[in-house]
Amino acid sequence: MSPEPDEAYDVVVVGAGMVGSVLAKQLTGRGLRVLVLEAGVAQADSYAGYLGYLDTFYRALAKTPESPYPLNPDAPQPDVVGVAPESYFVQLGPQPFRSTYARALGGTMLHWMGTCLRMLPEDFQARTRFGVGRDWPLGYDDLRPYYEQAEYEIGVSADAGEQAYLGVEFGADYEFPMKRIPPSHLDRTLAAGIDGMTIDGGADGPITLQVRSTPAGRNSMPNGDYVPIGAVDPRPHGQDLARTLGQRCAGNSSCTPICPIQAKYNAVKTLMKADPRLVRVLAQAVASRVLVDPQSGAVTGIEYKRYEDPESPRHTVHTARGTRYVIACHAVETAKLMLASGLRSRSGLMGRNLMDHPVLLTWGIAPDPVGPYRGPVSTSGIEDARGGAFRADRAAFRVEIGNDGWSWPMGGPDSTVHDAVHVGNLFGRRLRDHVRHEGLRQFRFGFLMEQMPDAANAVSIDPQFRDQLGSFRPVIRYDLDDYVLRGMEEARAVASRFFQRLGAADRTDPAGSFVQTIGFRGQQFAWDGAGHFAGTHVMGTDPATSVVDADQRCWDHPNLFLAGPGSHPTMGTGNPTLTVAALAFRTADALARDLGATVPAPATGAGKAA
Repeated sequence: MSPEPDEAYDVVVVGAGMVGSVLAKQLTGRGLRVLVLEAGVAQADSYAGYLGYLDTFYRALAKTPESPYPLNPDAPQPDVVGVAPESYFVQLGPQPFRSTYARALGGTMLHWMGTCLRMLPEDFQARTRFGVGRDWPLGYDDLRPYYEQAEYEIGVSADAGEQAYLGVEFGADYEFPMKRIPPSHLDRTLAAGIDGMTIDGGADGPITLQVRSTPAGRNSMPNGDYVPIGAVDPRPHGQDLARTLGQRCAGNSSCTPICPIQAKYNAVKTLMKADPRLVRVLAQAVASRVLVDPQSGAVTGIEYKRYEDPESPRHTVHTARGTRYVIACHAVETAKLMLASGLRSRSGLMGRNLMDHPVLLTWGIAPDPVGPYRGPVSTSGIEDARGGAFRADRAAFRVEIGNDGWSWPMGGPDSTVHDAVHVGNLFGRRLRDHVRHEGLRQFRFGFLMEQMPDAANAVSIDPQFRDQLGSFRPVIRYDLDDYVLRGMEEARAVASRFFQRLGAADRTDPAGSFVQTIGFRGQQFAWDGAGHFAGTHVMGTDPATSVVDADQRCWDHPNLFLAGPGSHPTMGTGNPTLTVAALAFRTADALARDLGATVPAPATGAGKAA
C-alpha cells in the first residue's frame, strides 16, 4: 500500500466513478493537482484485475448486478434484495428500495447497461410546465454542449437523426462518435407491429409510437476519425496491446453486470486519461467525515479510513487537504457522508427527495422465434411517451425492449427448464422441444416510470446501524405515490395493446415473479428498481429550498461541491448517466475557473474537445 499523502492538493475528490474520473481528467489537463479517494478496491484498472472480476462473475450462481464484484465488508454495497446474506440498506419501507450500486474503482459504471439518453428540454421545467416536481436552475441549452462532451468521452453509439424527438435537437453536422448499435431481431419484429400505434397524450392529442435504437455507451463502428477505447491496460504499451480487445461490441449478453471484452464504457477508461504527474488515486480509503471551519463554513479536510485487508476492520485514520473539495461518491453515499459529518444543509433537504425509475415489467410469448438471450441486454426502446401535457396528472415513461427474454422478471431461461421438469414433468426430447419452443419466443418490456421528488423518500443515518469499519449504513425510507401508480396503470394498458398488436400471449404474472408487486385500483403490477438513484442533494437557485447551485457547489460551504445524480431536482425518464457526466464536465469548468485555470467557453458542436 502506498504511503499517505502529506501535502495539500488543488482538488480533493471523494469517489472514483463517473464524476470523479471526469474531474480527474479535466482538472489535471488544466494543470491542477488532484487527489481521488476511493472506498473500494482498485481492481478494474488493470487487465488482469478485470479478468478476475470476469472469473468471479462466471462462477457466481446468481448473476446479479454485483455478482462480479466480491463483497467488501470495509466498503459494503447493496445487492439485489433477497440475494445478499445481509442487506447493506436499512429499509424502512413502505416499499423496498430495489436498486443497487457498486463501491469500487470505476463505481457503478462497472455494471451499468450503457444507456446514454439525454434529458428532454421539458424535463428541466416540470414545475413551470406541468405543476409538479421542481424546476432545474439550468436548461437543456445550458447543458447541450456538455452533453456533446460527455457523448464523446463515453463513446456513444447512436444516430442523431433518430434521436431528434420531443424537443431534443442536434446541430446540422453533429454526429455521435459511433454509429448506432444494430437493432436486434426482436427490435425489428416489434417495430413491425408497434410502429405507428397511437396512445392517449392528454391535451397534446394522440402520441404516435416508434421503436428506435437506444444511444449506448458501447463501441460499434466509429464515425470519422473517432478512435474507440477498448480494454484498459496500464502496463507500458499495454493500452496499445489491449485496445484491439473491446473495440467493437461482440454481442455478449452480460452487459449488466460486466462486458467480457470491455467494449462497454466504464469510468476507469476516463480515469486512466488523467495526467499521472498530477493525479493521485488512493483506493481502500473510506471517507468518514467532512471537516468544516465553524466560523466560515469552509471545508478544511476530508477524514478517511485506510484499510489493507477488506476482511479485517483494522484501519488507520488520515486527513486529505485541498483548496477545493468534491464529494462524488453516489447519491446515497454522498448524503450519508454529509449527514455523518453533521452537515444537514440550511434547507433541511440533505438526503431527501430520493428518486429512482420504478420499472413496470411485462412479458410475453411471441408467435414466432424472436432471438432472445443474446446480444446487449437492450438495443432499442420506445421513447415517444417520455413527454407531453399528460405529465400534469401521471408519470411519463420510456419503454425498454429487453433482449434478455424473461431473465429479469422470471429468471428465464433457467425457470423455463425448472417449471418444465418440476411442474410439467417433461424430460428427454419433449423437454428439449418445449424449452426450445418457449425460450426462443420469450420477450419482455420494461416501462421506466418518472418519479417526482418527495421529501419523505429519504436517506438517513442511525448510530445503531454501522458496518465493519464503524461507518454508518444507509437508512432508507421509500414509497411510490399515486402519480407513479397512475403512470403504471397507463403503461400496463399500453403493454396489453402491444401484445394484442403483436399477436403475442401476455404471460405477465406479478404473483409468480420474483420482483416486487404493488396494487393500485384493483390491479397488481410487477415492478423493480432501475438502479437510477437521484435527488439527495438537489440543485436550485435558493439555499432555502435546495442544497447545491447549478455548478453543484454546496450553498453552505463555498469550497465544497456535491456532484452526481443526487443533484438532480427531477430526472424525467432518461437513464441519468449521460446527464451526470455532462454536469461533471460543467462542474470541472467551474472548479478550474475557481482555481485560476484557463477554461474555454463550451460551444455546441465541440463535442470532440476535451
